[in-house]
Amino acid sequence: MTIFAAKVRNKSTFIVFIRIYFLPLQHKNSQTSTKMIGTIVNTCAIVMGTIVGTVLNRGIKEKYKTGLYDALGLASLAIGLNATITNLPKSQYPVLFIVALAIGTVVGTRLDIDGRFHRLVNKTQQQKTHPQPLPTGRGVVTSAHDNSSDESIYSPPYRVGPEVGLEGHSGRSLADGLSTATLLYCIGPLSMLGPVIAALQGDNTFLFTNATLDFVSSTIFAATYGIGMMLAAPVLFLWQGFFYMVAKLSSQAVSDALMAELLIVGGLMILGSGLNLLKLKELKTLNLLPALLVPPLWFLLKYWMG
Repeated sequence: MTIFAAKVRNKSTFIVFIRIYFLPLQHKNSQTSTKMIGTIVNTCAIVMGTIVGTVLNRGIKEKYKTGLYDALGLASLAIGLNATITNLPKSQYPVLFIVALAIGTVVGTRLDIDGRFHRLVNKTQQQKTHPQPLPTGRGVVTSAHDNSSDESIYSPPYRVGPEVGLEGHSGRSLADGLSTATLLYCIGPLSMLGPVIAALQGDNTFLFTNATLDFVSSTIFAATYGIGMMLAAPVLFLWQGFFYMVAKLSSQAVSDALMAELLIVGGLMILGSGLNLLKLKELKTLNLLPALLVPPLWFLLKYWMG
């Protein structure tokens, strides 16, 4: 009996030891993993959107597409404004974001980032017969009959610049669709700045917004190219995971002041994307991407100068 009691007592002690030393570690790991939930949701949104688009098969009518992107445009405006207005009082250099936008615009325009991006996208969409697309404002619609047909295939959203279109099922390859979708999913302020904010602050708002946009876009892509468009999801995961890991590894070097400046500039870029979605103003937001480099360079220069 004494030996049995000792065994029970030792077992209880062991269980207490496990609870004291391993549960906090488990909680810490769980807390760390939840910070990447935005990228996981974004990836799942593409998968789900692809499934929905494959089921729809014939595309999405213009009135539904317009309504969806009007709603998402309003959401982008609200999120961009909130990010900018919330962080403006935290800025140590009230004019830095203006300088950043000015320099970024000049550099981006000189490099023609927006034009190069859309030329690359359009290059992947060249069809042997070269049909004449019909512009719709946010993209291009190509129908087997005419632009008023309910069976028209509609393009992805007009999110970052000039019009980018899709063509119908005939003559199209999955490779064309994947290359176009991957570029649209990965290149932009939400997809690039979102993982950084998530890694440094645990805030996934930008990524959740991007997930919503990508869900609608992937639905439209899948209606055109089929279930194979799901292959773009792991590419997005690796892309955002790269930004997340870089931000995580350099977290000690990123101060709250620098984060405030990045959020101000990034918020204005997201605001510009919202204006594009609502067709209120054509802004080449990709040309503004170099603006995100100005605040880090400024703080680095300040550190070197003491």
